[in-house]
Formats: sequence, C-alpha cells, structure tokens
Amino acid sequence: MTSQPAVVTEGLTKRFGKFTAVDHVDLVVNAGELYGFLGPNGAGKSTTLRMLCGILEPTEGTGRVLGFDLRAEPERIKAAIGYMSQRFSLYDDLTAEENVTFYATVYGVPTRERRERIGRMVQLADLVGREDVLAARLSGGYRQRLALACALVHAPRLVFLDEPTAGVDPVSRRTFWELIRRLADGGVTVVVTTHYMDEAEHCDRLGFIYQGRLIAQGSPVSIKGETFRKPVFQVETSDPRRAMDVLTDWPDAEEVVRYGSALRVVAAREDLTPEAIRAELRSAGLDASAVQVAPSVEDLFISFVDRERKTRLREQLRAVSAEKGLSGT
Repeated sequence: MTSQPAVVTEGLTKRFGKFTAVDHVDLVVNAGELYGFLGPNGAGKSTTLRMLCGILEPTEGTGRVLGFDLRAEPERIKAAIGYMSQRFSLYDDLTAEENVTFYATVYGVPTRERRERIGRMVQLADLVGREDVLAARLSGGYRQRLALACALVHAPRLVFLDEPTAGVDPVSRRTFWELIRRLADGGVTVVVTTHYMDEAEHCDRLGFIYQGRLIAQGSPVSIKGETFRKPVFQVETSDPRRAMDVLTDWPDAEEVVRYGSALRVVAAREDLTPEAIRAELRSAGLDASAVQVAPSVEDLFISFVDRERKTRLREQLRAVSAEKGLSGT
C-alpha cells in the first residue's frame, strides 16, 4: 500500500432540495484495499459513490480521488477510475467481446494494446468460450462479470462497484466476489457498495452508512472486537415463535432475529449469560438451548442502527425541550 490514500473526504454532503442524501461523510480508503460500503436501500451509498466518481457535485465538503480534487477535476477522476453502476450499460445487441472492445475504445486504450487487454479481460471474467454470445443471452452472473470486464479494460488503479451482485443468484454472487478479491490482491483499490451483510466478510475494511451518515467503520475483526462488545447467542427451542415473543419483551435482549428454527439474540448488556436466557424461557414454560456465538456483520449493523436511532431520538427530544424552554421565557 502507498502512503497516499486512494480516496479521502471531509464533510462530504449531498442535498436534493431539503432532503439530505449524504450527511458530512469523512472517509479514507487506502490504496490497494477492498473497502465495503454497507447499508440498506436508500442509505446514501450510491449517491456517495456518484460524488466520488465525479458524476455528482457535492453540496458541501471536500474530497480527493487518486489525488484529484472532487470539485475542480471531476473529468480527470472519470478518466482514471473504473465504475460499474447498479445498471451497467451493456449493449444487448453486441457480443461479449464486442462490448469489451467498445469500452476499450471509449476509454482510449491504445490500439497496439487493445487486443491483448481485451483478451485479458475476457479471461479475467471467465468469458472464454462465450466471446461471441450476445450480451442479451448471457445469464445474470455472466452479465455482471462482463460489466466488470468493461469497467476494468483501461486498467484503472481504483474501481467503484455499486451493488454489483444485486439480483444475482448465490452461486454467481460467490464467484463474483472471488473475482473482486483477486483484483484487490493484485493491487487494485476496490470500493463496493452492498446491502448483503454476508458479503461484507470479504472486505478489508467496512463503512456502515445509515440515513446518509457514516455510523461506523473499520476492519470486520476490529469492529467485532473493539466496537461491538455485547454478546450474541444462538437459541434453539421447539417453539421458536413463542420464544421470540418472550425474548423480544425481555429488557436484557436488545435484538432478537429468527433464522429458521433458531433465534439469534443480541444482548442488551455485556454480562448476559446463556443460563440467564434459558432461565427466562424456562419461566415461560419453554425448554431451550443457548450458546454464545461470534457476532455477524448483520448483528453489528443492527446494533449500530439501533444506537444511531437512539442518538437521533435524544437529539430530537433535546431540541424540543430547548424550543419549549425558549417559548416559555
């Protein structure tokens, strides 16, 4: 990794009228890392990426991408990066190879290098044998890989991928992430947005975005070990529906989520034990097993969102109290 970050922003903000889509985001992406932007739909992930790609101008804040200023040099950013949007524009009436050739021309890949570069992209995307297939006839997984090949044909040092596996089957998702990981291991900086929490485990570092705010960031290991200190338990019982009702109303459980016949319980306090969970269910006439497990990225995100909601509620209450105080003077 180089000493200069690939991406750095301070107070990056985007408003559309009165709506704030991205709210003062401070972000650093190191060169050569795979950075994952996690958040639900509408959280501000795509808007952030479009600003970083030079497509949208920020309302407030500053930033540099590969050393180029977001406001002053958006065209230089566009030429230097690769970008794959949620609906990457493949040409259905062109073959896979013709699509890659078209984007190589658009990106200005020198003619003497073009044939070798196209062949390398076809191999990278595992499209060998499918070069002459029309893009319209490729499966969803192969279309995504073709789109990535088109975004990489000019050999950018930094690539932005916006929800690259949305609507793709689980096997194709896994294959696509293996490809992304190979890119990062080869020295390409990758910034990828997703709302699939399981995909986050592939990333070197994560940023959790919610309602336009970056509410937590760090490596999966550091976030789990340093930021998230509440124990997580897996509970199994013959009546998971009733057990969920009992634990949802229990003050010692912060979050209860059902996965098939099992429940995943995030504790509201650090000293909660499996025995306490079993005793609570036993008092409701339910026999259950409970074991502590490692927190998942989804557990982390739910906890961070809950904390953010509580923080915003406190801010609103303070604002209301201050307003009442002023009106009473």
